[in-house]
Amino acid sequence: MSQTTIHAATTPPASRRPSAARLGLSRAVIEVILFFRERDAVIFAFSLPIILLAIFGAIFGDAVEGSGVSVAQLYVAGLIGTAAMTGFQNLGIGIAIDRDDGTLKRLAGTPLPRSSYFVGKALQTLFLSLCQVALLLAVGMLAFGLDLPTRVSAWVTFCWVFVLGVLASALLGVAASSLPRSGRSATAVISMPFVVLQFVSGVFIPVSQLPSWLVNIASVFPLKWMCQGFRSVFIGDAGATLEIAGSYELDRVALILGAWVVGGLVLCLLTFRWKSRRDG
Repeated sequence: MSQTTIHAATTPPASRRPSAARLGLSRAVIEVILFFRERDAVIFAFSLPIILLAIFGAIFGDAVEGSGVSVAQLYVAGLIGTAAMTGFQNLGIGIAIDRDDGTLKRLAGTPLPRSSYFVGKALQTLFLSLCQVALLLAVGMLAFGLDLPTRVSAWVTFCWVFVLGVLASALLGVAASSLPRSGRSATAVISMPFVVLQFVSGVFIPVSQLPSWLVNIASVFPLKWMCQGFRSVFIGDAGATLEIAGSYELDRVALILGAWVVGGLVLCLLTFRWKSRRDG
């Protein structure tokens, strides 16, 4: 029997090989397991939004003047926006570290499709964001009287804002992972713009109380529009008068988040590197 025949007999047909999507799902399971093994990271990631909500809710628990909306309810919606955007920070830092310690280089040399690596990262981000949102909603209902929407249309809005927001944030995180010069500097380089965006996008300070020039800067980035979309879901018509435009502008929310998904993908294609700078 020839070597060609032996090779054909021992090589599984292509149809039996796992698809890139299935490998991506397997990679996501690994990513989630690795995350939950780091107990300090788990405690910090899930406790920080709850602590911030408790502190700000306790300090600013009264209703906003001229409306029946409490400041605590505004914080719940804003922190849900932050939870949906954690992919920017998690992927920006995580991929930079993977690049610096050689993980990306080793993965590039394995049969694992490169797309499966990103699918795994994206699914891990989606799972963690959903967990954070669930915790925030539970605390908001139990401690601050947050009412869940009863209209199907509101939950439909939640779904598309959440999906577009997570996708745009994840793509931006992948693109931003090329900015740090090393894995050691990744946390500082990625975290700083994320914290700044939270302050100017209506997470900690209502947008109606921000200077117009800060609002204009925040309007360029997705977090402001994600928070605006979530306020429409969890605060409803009572909070529309608190928006600068007097409405939630959901059509503009969809347009800008969709544009960031496309723009984030383009940035990834233009900037992503599998090797660190020292590898050339």
